[in-house]
Amino acid sequence: ASLRTGWDGGGGWCRAAANPRGVGYSTDFEVHRNWLAITHNLPLSQWYYEATSEWTLDYPPFFAWFEYALSHIAKYFDPQMLVVENLNYASHATILFQRLSVIFADTLFIYAVHECCRCVNGKRAAKDILEKPTFILAVLLLWNFGLLIVDHIHFQYNGFLFGLMLLSVARLCQKRYLEGALLFAVLLHFKHIYIYVAPAYGIYLLRSYCFTANNADGSLKWRSFSFLHVTLLGLIVCLVSALSLGPFLVLGQLPQVISRLFPFKRGLCHAYWAPNFWALYNALDKALTILGLKCNFLDGTKIPKASMTGGLVQEFQHTVLPSVTPLATLICTFIAILPSVFCLWFKPQGPRGFLQCLVLCALSSFVFGWHVHEKAILLAILPLSLLSIQRAKDAGIYLILATTGHFSLFPLLFTASELPIKILLMLLFTVYSFSSLKSLFRREKPLLNWLETIYLIQLVPLEIFCEIIFPLTPWKWHFPFVPLLLTSVYCALGITYAWLKLYLSVLTERISVRQKAE
Repeated sequence: ASLRTGWDGGGGWCRAAANPRGVGYSTDFEVHRNWLAITHNLPLSQWYYEATSEWTLDYPPFFAWFEYALSHIAKYFDPQMLVVENLNYASHATILFQRLSVIFADTLFIYAVHECCRCVNGKRAAKDILEKPTFILAVLLLWNFGLLIVDHIHFQYNGFLFGLMLLSVARLCQKRYLEGALLFAVLLHFKHIYIYVAPAYGIYLLRSYCFTANNADGSLKWRSFSFLHVTLLGLIVCLVSALSLGPFLVLGQLPQVISRLFPFKRGLCHAYWAPNFWALYNALDKALTILGLKCNFLDGTKIPKASMTGGLVQEFQHTVLPSVTPLATLICTFIAILPSVFCLWFKPQGPRGFLQCLVLCALSSFVFGWHVHEKAILLAILPLSLLSIQRAKDAGIYLILATTGHFSLFPLLFTASELPIKILLMLLFTVYSFSSLKSLFRREKPLLNWLETIYLIQLVPLEIFCEIIFPLTPWKWHFPFVPLLLTSVYCALGITYAWLKLYLSVLTERISVRQKAE
């Protein structure tokens, strides 16, 4: 049950419901097997051109080299997995190697969590180790439900990548700025999705490292600008980029690499709509289409069949609302990120302000980005864990975002045998999150208000309907996308609300003169 057919790369809502391939492993399992084969057998000049499989190499070069290194270990398990033509190859030795490689790579994540725990402010003393903020943080990160199912039940290397990110965050919190910058630059060339949070890193390093002093009132002392520090940061970025992209620049293949990394023709939404603003936008367009057909405002013959819900990863045109272009999503994302960046510059709070900006950048990109994957919500949940143990207000936002975001990952595990597994794991993590944070802030007001509590409780009947009731109805055959549509739209409401609430908290927060000076 730990390996199954996935549908996050293009199988879509209908394919997930029907599961026609009938094999027992996720799409990403085959994706990474194919990348092992490509990097092991083909010269560098063919890595980003090879297209025998539909799962072509579309990660930055450092990750390709990571696969190359793994392939030299994989050949001792089963050399047949390294044959490019062996599509959907899944021997027991191959499965064992893939699983062990993820577990081994997670050692970096464990070390990064340890370093983050060292950065936690120890003002909240507790006699019981189970109530210490550092212990709670360690559990929230290491036992994160989303990371567990995406990496160890589905199949990816997110733990390793988030380990790099958290380690860079820890280094910045420890004022080891160059190490933090180096780690983040390396991370960007492992997986380019982390470019979403690059504005937070750039502004924080400029404000805290390139400018070395503040005035007494906390305002920036412009004369403290250090050309040496800017030069050092620039050298790090240039050297890492040269090491990663230089060989392809020499080969004249940089445009091909870029086209693989940013495939805008895949469409606005993923096969399963990520629970963001565009899911709500798509749902509204569908509702208006149905209303328009019933009122004879629209011509049914001119409307594409199953548009936006057919489960295909490609471009679609909306029926009633204006169709969305990549440029439109880029503009929306830029506008959404801008206030958080201004707060980081004009209302500096040190590492805490940096984390707030990082989470807001991640959430803004998730809410308004182009072709967002549902798994990208972890990019906001994990760093928000560091804030959740510091203030009750942030803890409440974390509970809403983590519960809703993790629930939105349920469709990744869609077989009957996986149903009790995902529900049990989700319950264990959610119960611990609520109980530990409630205990940590027991002297303060409730973490959630009654409306937020009702919203989260409604996830239970939604799951019962999607997993138990709907499959027993005849709607299953005519509208197989309905459970995923409901899950996406309902979770989009919660995630968007958490984003707005965090933004409101950051924008309205008053900073003391002492905090500014620090």
